[in-house]
Amino acid sequence: MADAVANGAKNAGAEPTVFTAAEFSADKMTAFDAIALGCPSMGAEELEETEFAPMFASCEPCLKDKKIGLFGSYGWGDGEWMRKWEQTCRDDGAILVCDSVICNEAPDADAVVSCEAMGSALANA
Repeated sequence: MADAVANGAKNAGAEPTVFTAAEFSADKMTAFDAIALGCPSMGAEELEETEFAPMFASCEPCLKDKKIGLFGSYGWGDGEWMRKWEQTCRDDGAILVCDSVICNEAPDADAVVSCEAMGSALANA
């Protein structure tokens, strides 16, 4: 999904960089005009708690007025984790530039197209 977002941004003229949660930190937020964040749901529909959740928590103070997109997958439930995550980002002052992309299990062709559209939206935000 991250590669599809990056491809969409690149095709729209941006120069995307893809990081893992372990490679990204709050100090990198200022280097980018827009950011896509992706994470699978874990446990009881929560963000992955070992690497992603701590990284995201450290970035929350930097989300005010930041243009972002959210994507991820889940294996059970109805995607409640994404609705909570979106609300957290809005509460932090982030600007969601497009609808979030969620898929059940592995992304299908529609999810890939939606991720590419997210990349384009972020590139043009």
